[in-house]
Amino acid sequence: MNTELVVIDEKNIDDAAKASIDKAGNIIKSGGLVAFPTETVYGLGGDALNKHSSEKIYAAKGRPSDNPLIVHVSDMDALTKIVKEVPEAAKKLADAFWPGPLTMIMNKTDAVPYETTGGLDTVAIRMPNNKIALELIKASGGYIAAPSANTSGRPSPTVARYCVEDLSGKIEMIIDGGQVGIGLESTIVDLTSDEPMILRPGYITADMIKEVLGKVSIDKTIIDSTSTLKPKAPGMKYKHYAPKGELTIVQGPMEEVIKYINDKAACAKKSGKRVGVIGTDATKDKYVADIVKSLGDREDENTIAHELFKALREFDDDKVDIMFSESFDDNGIGQAIMNRLLKAAGHNVIVL
Repeated sequence: MNTELVVIDEKNIDDAAKASIDKAGNIIKSGGLVAFPTETVYGLGGDALNKHSSEKIYAAKGRPSDNPLIVHVSDMDALTKIVKEVPEAAKKLADAFWPGPLTMIMNKTDAVPYETTGGLDTVAIRMPNNKIALELIKASGGYIAAPSANTSGRPSPTVARYCVEDLSGKIEMIIDGGQVGIGLESTIVDLTSDEPMILRPGYITADMIKEVLGKVSIDKTIIDSTSTLKPKAPGMKYKHYAPKGELTIVQGPMEEVIKYINDKAACAKKSGKRVGVIGTDATKDKYVADIVKSLGDREDENTIAHELFKALREFDDDKVDIMFSESFDDNGIGQAIMNRLLKAAGHNVIVL
């Protein structure tokens, strides 16, 4: 299969761009797949109401079929077809955060095939805050199922070239809309029980949701890698975001963290391994390794989130064998950062 690459500037969706989006929409309508940008990461889109399209998504990614897909919509009216009832909590959250990086889980109608929901009677839905994505959803019929546009288990793509690397020859089109803004996938909140529950942390934090709803709990499987429960949301069951090399998170007093990482890096280099380190602006010059990457100012969680997946992908580009990362605070957006790091490392953590 030849994969067409189309470049579109989100800030200038001219007639040529609209024509490309219409073409992409027709691909999805006809059962094909298109990778496209959102404000979080790039998504791999297919017709959410076509079970065969969802099956193609799983196949293209190499993704387990019991890992639910998120249905992307462009307006609230779209919910009436795909959910049995729109809870009041969903309306409040949509008013506060849609379009934006928040996914809500509700009880599905028969219009949504089980192939899209991973066999569940619930459906995960979000409205992305990206003009290209919103126009594509409209052009494709209103319902796009879209996980991240990468090989399953690898770091999610924040630029189109990683979609090309993972999916070229497997899908019909990739839309290059430049680097995404946030860099981590959406927050997922389950609204099917009495108390809303966060199943995946993201840019929309628990405190932000509490301000709107008054209450929200956090699922323990966010940090529990041993859970055998059937996942209700993407990314809860399987190892995710992993670079090709071995990643270890090191937690403790910063001076001890730096010494430990440098000692381990020196040993690895002696054995012929290529070593990478993830630090911050304050620590990057203190490490001795083949590749040292700063995620930015430790106090600037937005930048750290934005740079994380990019750094992991670039380690693969640089053929790094062994990686070490500093730990980060797990409050606010930091919870999402640590959730992704822990999954990328397979919960391989050294506590000093």
